[in-house]
Amino acid sequence: MGALRPEKRKNMTREYKVGLVGVGAVGSEMIKVLKERHFPCGKVQVFASRERDEVIGGETYHVLKAGEDSFAGLDIVLFAGKTDVALQLRDAVVKSGAKMIDNSRAFRQDPDVPLVVPQVNAEDLDWNKGVIANPNCTTAIMLEAVAPLHRAKKLRRLVAATYQAASGAGAPGLDELENQIHAYAKGEPLTVKAFQHQLMYNLIPHIDKFDETNWYTLEELKMLNEARKMLHHPGLKLSCTCVRVPIARAHSESLNLEFEEEITPEEAREILSKAEGVKVVDDPLNGGYPMPLDATAKYDVLAGRIRQDISRDDKRGLEMFVSGDQLLRGAALNAVEIAEHLVKRGLV
Repeated sequence: MGALRPEKRKNMTREYKVGLVGVGAVGSEMIKVLKERHFPCGKVQVFASRERDEVIGGETYHVLKAGEDSFAGLDIVLFAGKTDVALQLRDAVVKSGAKMIDNSRAFRQDPDVPLVVPQVNAEDLDWNKGVIANPNCTTAIMLEAVAPLHRAKKLRRLVAATYQAASGAGAPGLDELENQIHAYAKGEPLTVKAFQHQLMYNLIPHIDKFDETNWYTLEELKMLNEARKMLHHPGLKLSCTCVRVPIARAHSESLNLEFEEEITPEEAREILSKAEGVKVVDDPLNGGYPMPLDATAKYDVLAGRIRQDISRDDKRGLEMFVSGDQLLRGAALNAVEIAEHLVKRGLV
């Protein structure tokens, strides 16, 4: 976690004008990451549904109401708001000449919009037409660890179970978990509003709406469709169960991987140890394995519990556990890294 390396800074010889639409948890995190990584921009111009002053990261920003004429003169606009806002303002951003980096689901499956995690498929930025999409946070965390292995051994099938933090549902989800904990300690009734059921002392295998044709949730189908697009692997077989757990921040995932070629745990550790954005934490005898507590507020995805799949007779299967901060790795950090790569590749 820290500033850009010198090789990333070398092409950033000018100051870029950056806008932000949305001032929630992800938007605030984007501003924090821009500062931490010394992205060459002045004070970010923030937009939202109404004009007001807002304190973000200890600094006061004058927030303007977002509209069709808001983006003139900007180079990059980060979107951390709702899908309908992104859809409504897309043409205005593109017409202004700015690059739009959107964290919503609005454009993820649009064939004319690259869906990017820079460590996975930065080359897709080269064909952008003014809009770049951030993947779903669970997909981003998964592919940070899976893509290096796929490049080496060609992934064939993936079965995943996710353990997703309350804050993945935004501030209302985190607040509800914390309020339930406080209410329980006082012997008061627990309020259930943000989730389908009580989350404290529980887990909920239900995130987003159900697709009634196959009874997967939309969150689970996002992982399938986004992984296929980003890995350029339309034949990838992927099945997932997404579960909300009573954790404040950082998502975890249990991954069962099948490859076209043989792969050993030792090979996987070696590959991942060289992968940008991944930290191997795999010393189980001494309590070394990925945990959401350790991934919180960290840039890297933690990968461990790497072992051969003993249900197979060949050596083409692995089991792995990963944890990553969904607000950083799965959203804000990824958006800022996209901006960095746009600059590095001379695309803005």
